[in-house]
Amino acid sequence: MPISVALISELDQEAAATSKLLERVPQDKLDWKPHDKSMPLGRLATHIAELPGWGKVTIQQDVLDMAGFEPTVLGTVSEIVELFDKNVSEFRDTLSGASDNEFMKTWTMTYEGKEVFAAPKMTVVRSMVMNHLVHHRGQLTVFLRMNDVPLPMTYGPSADETGGF
Repeated sequence: MPISVALISELDQEAAATSKLLERVPQDKLDWKPHDKSMPLGRLATHIAELPGWGKVTIQQDVLDMAGFEPTVLGTVSEIVELFDKNVSEFRDTLSGASDNEFMKTWTMTYEGKEVFAAPKMTVVRSMVMNHLVHHRGQLTVFLRMNDVPLPMTYGPSADETGGF
């Protein structure tokens, strides 16, 4: 099986679970945060929506300099969901066109021209995109729970949805 096929399967599963959570972000709580050192709920949700776009960039570029990076700022939940859907679609399309050899190429993150780290694109897609997405999705579930938002099933039943289990 080509690497891209396996990654697309994983992306589809994780995107479906993530989309259900993003849709439940309360519009009136975008500025809420559980702690002074935490990012606001809206920023966290937007960061999650950005992450699939990083997968596209990882495959299409061999080097990314983060010095010019500016996080996306969105004002509504619908904009966040739209960005996520767009980025998932574009990442999926990029994955489908990538060869196994492309995934073995080295990808390098730099800051002002200085190397921060380098790894095979496959490693970057799994760790800095997919695992990163799941990590922040976990944070999002806590933020939502703390605001009494019912949580959907992800890998199985939640305390709010059993899905027939």
